Amino acid sequence: MKLSYKFLPLIALVFVAVSCAKEEGVDAKKAELDKLKAESHEIDNRIKELETELMQLDPEFAKQNQKSLLITTVKARKGKFDHYVEVTGSVLSKKNVMISAETAGRVLEVPVSEGQLVTKGTVLARIDAESIQRTIEELENSMSLAQTLFEKQERLWNQQIGTEVQYLEAKNRKEGLERNLATARTQLDKATVSAPFSGTIESIEVRLGELVQPGMSMFQFVGESDLFIEADISESYVGVLNKGDSVSVNFPSIEKEFKTRVSSVGAIINPDNRTFKVEVFLPNIPMVKPNMISVLKIQDYENPEAVIVPSYLVLSDNRGDYMFTVVDDKAKKTYVKRGKTFERETEIVEGLTGTETLVDKGFREVGDNFNVNIAQQ
Repeated sequence: MKLSYKFLPLIALVFVAVSCAKEEGVDAKKAELDKLKAESHEIDNRIKELETELMQLDPEFAKQNQKSLLITTVKARKGKFDHYVEVTGSVLSKKNVMISAETAGRVLEVPVSEGQLVTKGTVLARIDAESIQRTIEELENSMSLAQTLFEKQERLWNQQIGTEVQYLEAKNRKEGLERNLATARTQLDKATVSAPFSGTIESIEVRLGELVQPGMSMFQFVGESDLFIEADISESYVGVLNKGDSVSVNFPSIEKEFKTRVSSVGAIINPDNRTFKVEVFLPNIPMVKPNMISVLKIQDYENPEAVIVPSYLVLSDNRGDYMFTVVDDKAKKTYVKRGKTFERETEIVEGLTGTETLVDKGFREVGDNFNVNIAQQ
């Protein structure tokens, strides 16, 4: 079947009319949608305004219309709470001495070096003692003659020949020379400087060929035993820390930690920094050296049945310290009295029993009687 050409203009006209009607319908719907959105926005704004006004005028309405805040919670707990004083201490030695010259002379030999570990009796230096050696030789000669004369005079005295004065003079001369000879030999021994005990040579204060005098410093010497830790403690802990208290010692440089005890508590307050000295017993540990830094944790308080909470949850206002607890899906502002704090935990001495549920994440956004919704953790 063939369509006559005379109907073509009519078909085209119908198609155009339908297209125009369709476009007019879309534009109308878009316009209507925009109008409704604008009206909805105005309604929402009006609702918010009315809610704000009613919440200011009617507290009950405010409570009923508060939105629930999403939070997480943590439990307060009861248990043993320990508090420690943390201070920095330094390792010292009771055998930290300065070795000085005991006789005058020129240094002939220094056979040791700084940092060297030596045993008791090791020769550290030799001082020229030629004059002392000559004195000893002269005294020995004089002593030989005095001994001979005394022996002869003693035989005569035993035979009742001669006077008592002659006998006593010979005896006194011999004994005097013996004492002088002993003194000279002691001085000769002092010309050799030796280690008084086993330890380490920290520093050498003299040089080869240098002239020394009695009392002049020659060596800084530290013993390898009798080490202890000394620390300065604030005067606020006077009467709190006592001899025998437990101490946890940590050496950060060697990653060594152990427990020991307080061996001595100072009785004098330093007026410059308001502290007193505390000594801590240090067992024999090969890697620990004098002047090594340590961190001391000294226990000064314990409560076996304390209420313990995370420290960051404790807030403060003009009335005092408070926390937010959760009761019947509402946040309650609970005032507390805090005790001591240690390692991000705080002891609560009043206000909590230890069974409460505390607001954790979101604790800064909630307020008293705010509705809350606890998130699954």
